[in-house]
Amino acid sequence: MSDSHSAALLAKHATLDARISNESQRPRPDETLVHRLKKQKLKIKEALAKL
Repeated sequence: MSDSHSAALLAKHATLDARISNESQRPRPDETLVHRLKKQKLKIKEALAKL
């Protein structure tokens, strides 16, 4: 794959990480949202590992 593709995946991974962190720090985090974001982050991590 191209470097731009891996860079885009890394950027998405970082964005998801920040969203998970922000949501988790809320007084009453939305656990469903956190779970969904973590699944998305894992899929991106797996895609990066295949590159």
